[in-house]
Order: sequence, then C-alpha cells, then structure tokens
Amino acid sequence: MTNIPQDLRYSREHEWIRTGSDGVVTVGVTAFAAESLGDVVFVQLPEAGSTVTAGEVCGEIESTKSVSELYAPVTGEVVEVNESVADSPETVNADPYDAGWLFTVRAESVPELLDADAYAALIQEG
Repeated sequence: MTNIPQDLRYSREHEWIRTGSDGVVTVGVTAFAAESLGDVVFVQLPEAGSTVTAGEVCGEIESTKSVSELYAPVTGEVVEVNESVADSPETVNADPYDAGWLFTVRAESVPELLDADAYAALIQEG
C-alpha cells in the first residue's frame, strides 16, 4: 500500500490538498495516482492568475503509459505553479507529496474531500 499522509485531504480523482495557515491550498496528485500513471514525462498546469473550478479539468499529466486529465479539487484563483515540476516532471513520481506539488490556489470554495482513511478505503476498492 502506498504512503497516505494523514494531514492531507483527497479527491476521488486522486488529487490531494494541503491547506496553509494563510488559507492558500497546495494541490498535487497522490502516490497511488503517480504509481498508476507510470513514469511522468509531461505536466500541463493551469496558469497563475487563472481560475480553477472544483471537479473540472485544469491540466493534464502525461506518462509513458497514458495521458490523464488533472482535476481541480477546489475552486479559486491559481496563485503559483511549480515550475520545477514542469521542467522535471519525474518529480511527481519521486516525491508526490512534497517537491512534486503542482500548484497553489487561493480557495474560494473547498468541497467535501476524503481524509486519509477514507482515501485508503477508496483505493483498496479499486
């Protein structure tokens, strides 16, 4: 079983969020998603200043196996994108919960998301 950090919240589409003390939310994909994708070779992220909407496509992740859409887990304005992931997409596989974060959002709305235990149950169900 992959490592599932307890301090994050998870979407059913396998994105995670970490809410900072300033209310800005960091977004990434889970280790489960990264492992399922295989070697990530390209990441398309939303632009800083753009608005993302929870549940809607906001980018894509391309691997040696497939191309997957990236869904926004929250609604709000993109504050920053992780340019190092754009330059070195393999970071998503190597460190999905830290250096492999994708972008940050000043969240206007955060839907109900899964805690670590509920996410673990989701991926066990397959």
